[in-house]
Amino acid sequence: MFVGSIFAMGHGAGWPLLSIVFGDMTNTFIQGPGNFSNMTNPNITGNEFEKQMTKYALYYVYIGAGVFVASYLQVYCWTASCERQTHKMKKAFFKAILRQEIGWFDKHGSGELTTRLADDLERVREGLGDKFSICLQWFAAFIAGFVIGFIKGWKLTLVMMSLSPLLAICASFMGKFVASFTKREQESYAQAGKVAEEVLSCIRTVVSFNGHKREIDRYAVSLEHGKKLGIRKAMVVGFGIGTTLLIMFGAYGLAFWFGSTEVDAWQKAGMKEGIGLSPGEVFTVFFCVLIGSFSIGNAAPHITTVSTAKGAAATLLEIIDNKPSIDSSSPEGDRPRDVTGTIDFVGVNFAYPTRKKVQVLKNFNLSIKPGQTVALVGSSGCGKSTCVNLILRFYDPVSGSIYLDGHSLQDLNVAWLRRKIGVVSQEPVLFGCTIEENILLGRENVTMDEVIAAAKMANAHDFISALPEGYQTLVGERGAQLSGGQKQRVAIARALVRDPKILLLDEATSALDSESEGVVQAALDKASQGRTTLVIAHRLSTVRNADVIYVLDEGQIVEEGKHEELMEKKGAYYQLVTLQTFEQDSNPQAAENHEDGGEETTEERGLVKRSLSRQGSRKEKAILKRQLSRKISKVENVAEEEEEDVDKPGFCRMFKENKPEWPFVLLGCIAAAINGCTMPLFAVFFSEVVKVFQKTGEEMRSSATFWSLMFVALGGVNFLANSIQSTMFGNSGERLTMRLRLKTFQNIIRQDIGWFDDPKHSTGALTTRLATDAPMVKNATGIRLATIIQSAVSLVAGLVIAFIFGWELSLVVMGTVPILAIAGFIQMRVVQGNQKRDSGLMEDAGKIASEAIDNVKTVQSLTKELHFYDKYSNFLQKPYKENLKQALVYALAFAFSQGIIFMLYGGAFRFGAYMVTLGRMSGDEVYRVFFAITFTGLAVGQASSFLPDYSKARLAAGHIFRLLDTVPLIDIYSKKGCFVTDVVGDIVLKDVIFRYPSRPNVPVLTNMDLSVKAGQTVALVGVSGCGKSTVVSLLQRYYDPMGGEIIVDGTNIKDLNLGTYRSFLSVVSQEPILFDLTIFDNIIYGLEREVSMAEVIEATRTANIHEFISSLPLGYDTMVGEKGTQLSGGQKQRIAIARALVRNPRILLLDEATSALDTESEKLVQTALDSAQEGRTCIVIAHRLSTIQNADIIFLIEGGRIIERGTHAELVAAKGAYSALVSGQQIRK
Repeated sequence: MFVGSIFAMGHGAGWPLLSIVFGDMTNTFIQGPGNFSNMTNPNITGNEFEKQMTKYALYYVYIGAGVFVASYLQVYCWTASCERQTHKMKKAFFKAILRQEIGWFDKHGSGELTTRLADDLERVREGLGDKFSICLQWFAAFIAGFVIGFIKGWKLTLVMMSLSPLLAICASFMGKFVASFTKREQESYAQAGKVAEEVLSCIRTVVSFNGHKREIDRYAVSLEHGKKLGIRKAMVVGFGIGTTLLIMFGAYGLAFWFGSTEVDAWQKAGMKEGIGLSPGEVFTVFFCVLIGSFSIGNAAPHITTVSTAKGAAATLLEIIDNKPSIDSSSPEGDRPRDVTGTIDFVGVNFAYPTRKKVQVLKNFNLSIKPGQTVALVGSSGCGKSTCVNLILRFYDPVSGSIYLDGHSLQDLNVAWLRRKIGVVSQEPVLFGCTIEENILLGRENVTMDEVIAAAKMANAHDFISALPEGYQTLVGERGAQLSGGQKQRVAIARALVRDPKILLLDEATSALDSESEGVVQAALDKASQGRTTLVIAHRLSTVRNADVIYVLDEGQIVEEGKHEELMEKKGAYYQLVTLQTFEQDSNPQAAENHEDGGEETTEERGLVKRSLSRQGSRKEKAILKRQLSRKISKVENVAEEEEEDVDKPGFCRMFKENKPEWPFVLLGCIAAAINGCTMPLFAVFFSEVVKVFQKTGEEMRSSATFWSLMFVALGGVNFLANSIQSTMFGNSGERLTMRLRLKTFQNIIRQDIGWFDDPKHSTGALTTRLATDAPMVKNATGIRLATIIQSAVSLVAGLVIAFIFGWELSLVVMGTVPILAIAGFIQMRVVQGNQKRDSGLMEDAGKIASEAIDNVKTVQSLTKELHFYDKYSNFLQKPYKENLKQALVYALAFAFSQGIIFMLYGGAFRFGAYMVTLGRMSGDEVYRVFFAITFTGLAVGQASSFLPDYSKARLAAGHIFRLLDTVPLIDIYSKKGCFVTDVVGDIVLKDVIFRYPSRPNVPVLTNMDLSVKAGQTVALVGVSGCGKSTVVSLLQRYYDPMGGEIIVDGTNIKDLNLGTYRSFLSVVSQEPILFDLTIFDNIIYGLEREVSMAEVIEATRTANIHEFISSLPLGYDTMVGEKGTQLSGGQKQRIAIARALVRNPRILLLDEATSALDTESEKLVQTALDSAQEGRTCIVIAHRLSTIQNADIIFLIEGGRIIERGTHAELVAAKGAYSALVSGQQIRK
């Protein structure tokens, strides 16, 4: 940076140095043949004149060569330095995010953070690179200009500087306002990014509840605020630049008036040196101060960019510098040599940071001895999961202490503590890598044998081995390619491979079917031996063997003891167990078998294993092939190729998007055209001043006064034109940005679910696109269009003037235009060079960042912050190296375009001198042509500086237009299809064949036949991955079947209007998704009709959640946090049930609707759901068979087909696979 700064200043000094040569050359012209002065007689011969002019032309060439070298080193050093710094900053920011405590994330959404990582850092990169060096270059030109001015004519320089304080004040105010507006604008767009990330990561919920309109409105509100700030910022910039130019032109007018008095004094003194100034010295001073002053104007756009970067960097640095109170990266804290596993809670009080008034644990005391297995049971929200969070030190208690082996957790090293703990949580999180890599996240340096052993313990090895790629299978974003049960088993393997001293199981088997649960529970029981284990479970069958069971209620322990002891007490625990016990079959023989429990049950278990194992292994090989890793990696390669081949739209297509703002654009273009006339008019005025200095006495002074006032008038016109231009294009650009962002978002959430299954459409990649592409398009149509028009008008006007006053000289100069064009073309090609590749590579880094930040709890509990940081850093490495290479070529192209101008000017003046010698031109005509071309050159230079933004904008527009032009086959916006006013609820699946679009060779449903009559409650059961959830997905038209048809009320659902059809459906899924809204807004989510509070309360009472909501300080206005993080799993599930019920659906789809509930709540909610099912068709998926025993008909699915059907009693009596599943779930008192 230091070297770059020195050479930037050297480059900046080039133009002021030129003015010295220019001044001496002016005096030579005055004294040479064909002179235009009435004051002196020629005293230089033609040969002498030509020698002198050759010398000056060579000076131009030497200065040009110096500028070439200086500008090359300037741009290369600064661009390389910028790449290094933003590279470091990206890594530091990501690292800083990962080290923050969980309480911090409760207040900062992951979408906001990923947007800052993409958008804000791009702003910093723009302001820290060559644009900053150009600011230094113009600053040096400013200093050099004034220094030379003072040396040559200090009085005139002082007069010209007299208005400088006004310039400084203006620049200061503009910088301050722009930085302030930028910071607020970035915050606003970060909020929009947060909304987009939340919606895209939960797209299935949005689709299910027709939430598109709601989310578009929510996104639009966030964008609207940013748009208004952007417009106000543009107004400030326009007013600031206009005021600056008005002051500068006023200073020029004042200078010429004073210069005429100096020339008058010089003339009266007999043209002696030291008294007054000669015309040449006036021009030298004027030109120096002109360059110095114009430097401020030239720097202004770059200063705006730097100010924007400063505003963006402020928030980034604030996060980077923020030291968390619980710092997982800190080396501080004790690291005891041995851990026995004694855990003590002593007088712990706790409330979550975002809900400080709601106490979760109250004077909580708990003691766990080494090697003990302790179970925490109780209703949802009683504080069970909070204990897990506190042991992991995600939070610290408000008061009281937690001890491990007598050491306070706050005294222990955080990372060391978490490495001693294995966690399996209620909602398992897998990362977008292979199964092996996911398991290895549990512990580094583990052999493949240990990985396989852990997978076998978790009952996952068989299904993994059945996959074509085995352990190398990619699981997709958030493990989307696996079923819930498969994800859970991989998560359990990941915890077991750690060989932890403490094992925390928070509903570890909640997502498993009965058969898997039995095997995994046995594995977990075995894994618990010799370890301290804390189990949280709603299925009490999983905790009956615990050494101690604690029953929690409202943050306090109300009962404790072993299973048998607590059953004898017949207290709270006894009630929970009783509620969960299967109702005995009315068949006495069946009841007898259940009571005996002995061989009959064992035989049944054997039967289910035998009947399922043969088909099960086939099923696992078929169904689970949907994780084809090689296919996915191929898709990713295709994605990169597609990124390369994106059609870059022409200017007209981009400008067409700006059509609604045509009044703003038109006014802006008129203002830009007026601005474009400034430089050519300035050239005319300047040459008129040269003529003024040929006169003497009063005639010279009166002419000088007139032309001085013309400069002031030109400044006034500039002020108005700049203010109007910036305001108009600010309006146009910000409105375009908002509309493009909104239209892109609209079209993204319009796509069908199959589109989102494609790895290149991951949440991270799409939010990065939304954050960066739309603002880039603005750069090609908004204020940059003004630059083009301004430059074009300047070019035309300048050339017209030049040809009028010296067509031969103009033609010579025109001959150099191709050279300038080649310089600009090379610059553009270089900038375009690696943009596409960089774009694709940055998306990969964006995916990693989005995934890690989104699942930061899992990352921190696994102490894998460094792993994801390294992975992110590796993805940044390639674009970083490419950008460093690009900097070399870009610097060369830039240096060529800067240096060549000086050489061309030298040649032009030499030819002009030749024309003067021949008598074909007068000196003032040479000057007029020269000034016209000089200022036109400045205007063209401005246009060439726009090239990088334009090439980026075309690429960005290509991505956006591709998204906008993509119309899905299953289109929620389509007005086609039958608009039904009501649905009865008859459902028929006829010979349905289905494969997932991302896995077209893997059959999921094979000739599935299923019939449900209106008002019936139907249950789908079977092992994880058998196709149950696929049926629910097809009913919601996430996908269309490959063969067969799905008929509702006699009509194929393809023939029904999609939005209307989905409005008659409601779904409660296995992993409930809530949005970062109030509880009330979450419940009425997706409904377009007005919903009364009475309806909402009725739904929440039915879902057994009203009492809890009412107990919160803000009641129904309580924000639930991102993805509902402020609520427990059970609370989220009950709000999700209320959301489904308030719609009064004709068809209710319950996919593990009560899986996250404790026994007591489950019983109450199940009763509520039973009553809610009356009068409507209901399809239930459940692993807990107690929840579906009252179903009208139960279908057992195996390998994509139905193998058993009937009522609960009929299927139990049949002694088939279903009967064996039921026996596996019995709880013995």
